[in-house]
Amino acid sequence: MRRLDRVCSLALLALVAAAPPVVPPAAAQAVIPPAATSPALPSDTPARLVPVTASFDYVKREVMIAMRDGVKLHTVIIVPKGAERAPILLTRTPYNAAALTSHASSAHLGPILQGYDNATDVIVEGGYIRVVQDVRGKYGSEGDYVMSRPLRGPQNPTPVDHSTDTWDTIDWLVRNVPESNGRVGILGISYDGFLPLMALVNPHPALKAAVPMNPMVDGWIGDDWFHNGAFRQQMLPYMYNQAGTRTGEAVWWSSHFDQYDTYLQAGSAGELGRSRGLEQVGFWKKILEHPAYDAFWRDQAVDKILAAQPLSVPVMLVHGLWDQEDIYGAVAVYKAIEPKDTANDKVFLVMGPWNHGQQIEDASALGALKFSSDTGRTFRREILRPFLDQHLKDAAPKADIAPVSAFETGTNTWRRLPAWPAGCASGCTVDATPLYLGAGLRLSFAGPKAGGASYEEYISDPAKPVPFRARPIQPVGYDGGLTWPQWLVDDQREASGRPDVVSFVSDVLTAPVKISGQPVANLVASTSGTDSDWVVKVIDVYPDEVAGQPALGGYQLMVSADIFRGRYRESLEEARPVAADTPLLYRFALPTANHVFLPGHRIMVQVQSSWFPLYDRNPQTFVPNIFWAKPGDYRKAVQRIFHAPGQASFVELPVVTTR
Repeated sequence: MRRLDRVCSLALLALVAAAPPVVPPAAAQAVIPPAATSPALPSDTPARLVPVTASFDYVKREVMIAMRDGVKLHTVIIVPKGAERAPILLTRTPYNAAALTSHASSAHLGPILQGYDNATDVIVEGGYIRVVQDVRGKYGSEGDYVMSRPLRGPQNPTPVDHSTDTWDTIDWLVRNVPESNGRVGILGISYDGFLPLMALVNPHPALKAAVPMNPMVDGWIGDDWFHNGAFRQQMLPYMYNQAGTRTGEAVWWSSHFDQYDTYLQAGSAGELGRSRGLEQVGFWKKILEHPAYDAFWRDQAVDKILAAQPLSVPVMLVHGLWDQEDIYGAVAVYKAIEPKDTANDKVFLVMGPWNHGQQIEDASALGALKFSSDTGRTFRREILRPFLDQHLKDAAPKADIAPVSAFETGTNTWRRLPAWPAGCASGCTVDATPLYLGAGLRLSFAGPKAGGASYEEYISDPAKPVPFRARPIQPVGYDGGLTWPQWLVDDQREASGRPDVVSFVSDVLTAPVKISGQPVANLVASTSGTDSDWVVKVIDVYPDEVAGQPALGGYQLMVSADIFRGRYRESLEEARPVAADTPLLYRFALPTANHVFLPGHRIMVQVQSSWFPLYDRNPQTFVPNIFWAKPGDYRKAVQRIFHAPGQASFVELPVVTTR
């Protein structure tokens, strides 16, 4: 029926269209008045505003520098007014070059640079030309973004990487910034610290100094994404915000005031990512596909890459002893490249009592700890600035910098050392010394004796994982009153009072115990499950009361701590089930420490099987991929820490002994 109605209507329309038009008489035609006119009201906004900056003490230029594949990278160049033959300090970043060079609206160089990622006093007082560049695919730069883009090779079939992009950038700068002396230094923190390491691969001849601070080096062993196989799931928001869009407008959203509830309710890390749409992000898909230390991670391990490269550029590696994000990388690179420094004049290591990046800020305190001086200022004025000046300025004097500058926590003293690890300038040794976990929760340098209890036992329940800090747990972040930067110095008393944490404590020390280097956990442990995580913490327990600092009375300060995922006990490359109810050795290194346990203090070692929600929960039942563990896979397990002769658990401390 409807087809027929439509045909008739079309026919009628055709007849109407064929009829001659009816023209009304002239008198009946409508008269259309001319359009009304009004005077123009000019816009108050110019077609293009040209700022008048003659009074500024700097000149800012923004340019697009072409790379060898034609992609152009957005680069901000800031030249001090009147500069001549000035060196260039370059930072490459995924964090918005325009924002990092516009911290304030000011006519003065200092205020616009005051903030991340600028060592402002060094730049301004040193008269450096400051250059900050967006890496490819981020903010003002063209191209595709790849998280910590691998070098050309098995993980990157393209002809470009951060090494080539840095080379091309430096080449352009020395040819096109007439105020420069042709010498370039590169520095940066975290991701921006990883990029100076990439610049050391086939470096440009004009690159004369590199300062990687708190760099990402090995994302599986001990930096951002995993620690010894345990996934750092609180990095999920970073992945979403960083790789979701070019300019960071996509922001991870909150669902609970307490982050503990957010991650516990989600179940597995994989399910949380799926519920937030994270699988649209390429890097997250790579994480899901590579939970073990396979070629994907090994090929990108920067310490291994640089170990195979010649050493031609002076390097200053900067490490934070309480770096809550990248506590592994700087020391790992130092170990890899220091043997190449046969003249002991190209590789320098600085270790300070800092969180992630604190060395460019006020660093007179961290959490409850006070250091009696601004350690960040000391670093910038007495170590960083002389190093940069020597290598970048014309005819600058040789800097009086020790190969290793290490802040000694506990005594709060800077030490000048010939290498790392070294307990002193001369006349001492660093000896691997077992500190035994013993019966009765005792901690002692004496080994276990027969006849006592052979183990300590606790129940690990994935439904009630051990918080990594006091609840409510805040999101990861640095602004708005967030305390994420100081969690590694949080008081550990809350954990030591839980039934699923065992705490071994020494007698009160009558003499100082100094450690310099990496403690190594040697845990003989069993689980009733078929998989398990093991967290080991070395803790300085303060006296019951501390004069002048009452909040430190009885304080339990983590000096070195880390986690190990049991499925990788036999092989980091392949996950394997753990034999249930069988004492097995778990041996893994803890982060570097340079600390003195003072007389009147005690040493504590805590052992637990979850550190939540910083790390995802181990279901304690072996599954092929923990990212996709199901609710039924998460089960309680009986955990035992053995301390009998022949089954001794201990932490190998790098104890400094005076000869």
